Amino acid sequence: MPGLQLVATGLVYRNPKPYLRSRHAFHPSLALLPGGGLLCAFDLGEAVESLDYHTCLARSSDAGRTWKWQGPLLQDRPARRASWLVRISRTSDGSLVGLGAHYYRDDPEEGIQNRRTLGLVPMDLFLTRSSDGGVTWSNPERMIPPVPGPCFEICHSILELPDGRWLAPVSTWRGWSGECPGGEKAVVMISGDRGRTWPAWGVSFDGSASGIIHWEQSVVPLGGQSLLAVAWAHDPRTGRNLPTPFAISQDSGLTFSQPQPTGLRGQTCKAMRLPDGRILCVYRRDDRPGLWAHLASLDGTRWIPQADLPLWGTGLHSSGMTGQAHSSEELADLKFGYPSLIQCPDGEIFVAFWCLEGWACNIRWLRLALGET
Repeated sequence: MPGLQLVATGLVYRNPKPYLRSRHAFHPSLALLPGGGLLCAFDLGEAVESLDYHTCLARSSDAGRTWKWQGPLLQDRPARRASWLVRISRTSDGSLVGLGAHYYRDDPEEGIQNRRTLGLVPMDLFLTRSSDGGVTWSNPERMIPPVPGPCFEICHSILELPDGRWLAPVSTWRGWSGECPGGEKAVVMISGDRGRTWPAWGVSFDGSASGIIHWEQSVVPLGGQSLLAVAWAHDPRTGRNLPTPFAISQDSGLTFSQPQPTGLRGQTCKAMRLPDGRILCVYRRDDRPGLWAHLASLDGTRWIPQADLPLWGTGLHSSGMTGQAHSSEELADLKFGYPSLIQCPDGEIFVAFWCLEGWACNIRWLRLALGET
């Protein structure tokens, strides 16, 4: 019988002096380093939309059991006042790449989101690179997206395909006044020159006609040119979440199938393919409180559930995003989420996510053991 087991947990980062200063951590991404070390990038700020919001690093040399603080990922601030974030991944040549965004804070009394329109402040996408295991990073290289935004959600690290192409999975987002001329879409931008240009793109989930937003998509290689995409589907008109959809691409992200149901009621769902072909998802569950893990297999376009495991937060009243307030307010009031998954050399799955514990938002880690098929 296939199964899952939670074998250990601990902290990547917690504010060491919460009585002295406000420091909240959010949105981790992971990279496995040569030799089995781990690097974790996560966002840090006084609040979830504070002016000082930026991405920092911690690293582990003992398979994630203990972590050492490194500091801000980028050392130089942009000339224009901005909050910034970076999502990291390792490429086939052993180097690291970060997909990032500058969110320009021209009005220091406004947040990143417009509470009336769900729009964002002006922003730019960029890449940064490291050839020394994340110790130093290059200056940001501005990305010119092939798809109209005007803004984008940075929900995923760069994904390298077997043929060498890079994918940047993002979602379009409204501008400050609520404009979204290209429609609400989850897309993959495609580069054939290791991120120097991004001339092509494909649509994984299209909410242009329905008004449904597809947040925090996760794109997973299935072998060859096949990809799996899953996403958090949200209706901003009602503030409610829809069942988690998935779609399949057979041409490296240029086109995707029509969305199909996973059966999950999930927000911020992240997925990975296991060596035996099964799919592991970790997500903030919508119909029951907490962060959960889910094992499934794919039979063509059919999602076959196999096992579920609660991981954290099942004693909470709810997981949030209940539709009782405007979507922008409920996003800012979330208490946990954004899992990042990586398989360790010993076969166990390492998960990092952010969570409010006590007076501070921490980056917590979990290790999962997998049962047999």
